[in-house]
Amino acid sequence: MNSFTKNSRFRAAGFSALTAMVALLAQSGSQLSYAQDAKPAAPAVAQDSAIRPFHINISEEALVDLRRRIAATKWPEKENVSDPSQGVQLATMRKLARYWQMNYDWRKVEARLNALPQFTTNIDGLEIHFIHVRSKNPNALPVIITHGWPGSVIEQLKIIEPLTNPEAYGGKASDAFDVVIPSLPGYGFSGKPTTTGWDVPRISRAWVTLMNRLGYTRFVAAGGDWGAAVVQELGVQAPAGLLAIHTNMPGTVPANINKAIMSGEPPPAGLSAEERQAWDQLDFFYKKGLGYANEMALRPQTLYGIVDSPIGLAAWILDHDDASYKMIARVFDGQSEGLTQDDILDNITLYWLTNTAISSARLYWDNRITSKSGFFDVKGVAIPVAVSAYPTEIYTAPQSWTERAFPKLIHYNKLPKGGHFAAWEQPEFYVDELRASFKSLR
Repeated sequence: MNSFTKNSRFRAAGFSALTAMVALLAQSGSQLSYAQDAKPAAPAVAQDSAIRPFHINISEEALVDLRRRIAATKWPEKENVSDPSQGVQLATMRKLARYWQMNYDWRKVEARLNALPQFTTNIDGLEIHFIHVRSKNPNALPVIITHGWPGSVIEQLKIIEPLTNPEAYGGKASDAFDVVIPSLPGYGFSGKPTTTGWDVPRISRAWVTLMNRLGYTRFVAAGGDWGAAVVQELGVQAPAGLLAIHTNMPGTVPANINKAIMSGEPPPAGLSAEERQAWDQLDFFYKKGLGYANEMALRPQTLYGIVDSPIGLAAWILDHDDASYKMIARVFDGQSEGLTQDDILDNITLYWLTNTAISSARLYWDNRITSKSGFFDVKGVAIPVAVSAYPTEIYTAPQSWTERAFPKLIHYNKLPKGGHFAAWEQPEFYVDELRASFKSLR
């Protein structure tokens, strides 16, 4: 996506497709517990660099209330088309609601999270929640992995053990990582910013502070969705100690491609087959996949409905991208996919119980104000970069574009399966990719 000038159009938002469409529209203690209604602690003083253990303990009343609200849902009529072109389909939501109310057990994922070392620390006036699992290998490579929207640290739960204990998962001791997985500001169990300005560059600087505070002077970074924006910004900032980045949603789109798509021109002549596929994916997403992102970038506070209704929240989260929604719909039809019904509801329930529907959406607003480029734009990353291209991602970055975008490309691979939530959907592929991506840096 091309950049737009400040005076004539909105400056680019953190999400690439969002950026372009918004622009076009504008022209016409020692242990902490967490409960749903808990009030945030007073901001710590700037000098507070303590790292505090964190424990999740959602009240039973909050879970009872959730089930009550699901049962009381006021349903709309069925869509009057036979496909998802009008949005998340009623049949899918009915199945999700039935399972959520009758069969889903939050306590299982709560126990999984509490079995991991979780912490909070104050960075730049905000409490940041993170998981930190050290490998038994003293030579493990530290990696900080960042989720996106509508994701959370739950996206990365399946990859922690294979990364930290590779010998038990088909790897070698030399493949070991120390893993740090933070919750983005306003997401999950991190604090909710009470002022504007927590954009991608600020988050990236906070992550460097976090890694240094944990004692890491050499590390790598990985992420998808907003996490991809964060790691690419880290690549631009190039802080001391950052060896390389990995992304499964890179900014590689040439300026002429952005310009042509956004002006409604036909594809340029001479595109290869994979470049044309990327064009078609981007063109579809720009035209039909941006409702949620437009609203969150422009009017996040308006989304009261998804704070009040769990079914409203679930539908909003499901309607992220076409391929992910269709995959999730198949899951609730009983098909076997990379995610299970519990996987999907673990993540949605986390948003519900932490009341972060709007606080997470504000990242889109903050980044729209300050970003100078679109999500899929080439950013000028000069440090080593590794890219994993998944077939059902919003767009599958062609190798040709990737090589031009990243002059120090150290790894590129196209995977046979997987989409937007790569680590969550296809954890084995993702683990293999991180091992291969950073092998030369050990």
